[in-house]
Amino acid sequence: MYSVVRQIGVVLLVGVVASAMWLVPAQAATPGERYADAAFRATNAQRVDHDRRQLREAACLTRMAERWARHMARKGRLVHQDLQPIVSRCDVSWVGENIAMGYRSGKAVVNRGWMRSDGHRANILRPQFRLMGIGAHRDRDGRWWVSQVFGRR
Repeated sequence: MYSVVRQIGVVLLVGVVASAMWLVPAQAATPGERYADAAFRATNAQRVDHDRRQLREAACLTRMAERWARHMARKGRLVHQDLQPIVSRCDVSWVGENIAMGYRSGKAVVNRGWMRSDGHRANILRPQFRLMGIGAHRDRDGRWWVSQVFGRR
């Protein structure tokens, strides 16, 4: 009898702990993460509108994009990164990058920026790409710097 009561107590305790976890607020996303998430959603919306597969996030590509967005913001220069290290570090065979500066939102950088530029649009719609990572960083003046890195294994 004691072991049954003890088992029920353990089950109840586990249930209480699991329920309490729902009460703990999740860590709020940073402004850069919210910007990048909006750009990610806008990119996939464009791909769907053009009969392309949606892209999946790749953590390695995201790290490379975030690093490069920070670098551009610090240097104040819009310049593409060397893509060869991404090929080896992220284990991808195809790679591409879009960069931008000054767009107020992730949705705007995709729809009003990259989709209106032939080369950037081609990267967004390239059917060979399957993976993507986006990084966004604000400089001291509040301008957004963005790197969008594409890949395929």
